[in-house]
Amino acid sequence: MAVQEWLRRRFARPPEIVRAVVLASPDPDERVLAWGELVRGGGWLVATSRGLRSVPAELPLDAAGDVGVLPWHEIGSARWTATNDGGGSFAVVRLAEVEPGVQARQPAERYALADAGDLPPVVRRRVDQTVVASRRSPLPSGGAVVLVARRVPGQAAREWTVVFDDDGDRDDPTSREVARQKLAEAVAAELPE
Repeated sequence: MAVQEWLRRRFARPPEIVRAVVLASPDPDERVLAWGELVRGGGWLVATSRGLRSVPAELPLDAAGDVGVLPWHEIGSARWTATNDGGGSFAVVRLAEVEPGVQARQPAERYALADAGDLPPVVRRRVDQTVVASRRSPLPSGGAVVLVARRVPGQAAREWTVVFDDDGDRDDPTSREVARQKLAEAVAAELPE
């Protein structure tokens, strides 16, 4: 990257609507970390200190508080595929709690960016920082689960969850019981004696 391009990005200010969305946040400490312009004037994909936001280009300023945030600890993966022109696409997989301690991967949300800016490394770092521990464990059915401990803002303790590789295993009573035991063992291993 040329020095001029680096300086331009380093000292650039986010678009006005992006700043308005973050100012409307209930978290007064939320700040913009990086943003990328979506293709065809679709707005911006924005990484903030709280999570990931998709800000439409045609959003009225009085509706800035209506733009939701996907918290970093609820992102299972964010895969970046770059193009040669400075853009690319993100495939973001959200995790949804289906029952206490069990999360399911949701279908990937895709964001095509004309200019990614510093967004890809910021998103990767933020998602990675939420994961404290992760281990894959086999199930009797031949499938597997991932046991994940994440940092959740506002909580002192790590939050342990289990994510099944295959949703069908989540419906199998034997697999569910094995997963619950593995999750209980992981949580118990962290408790002070």
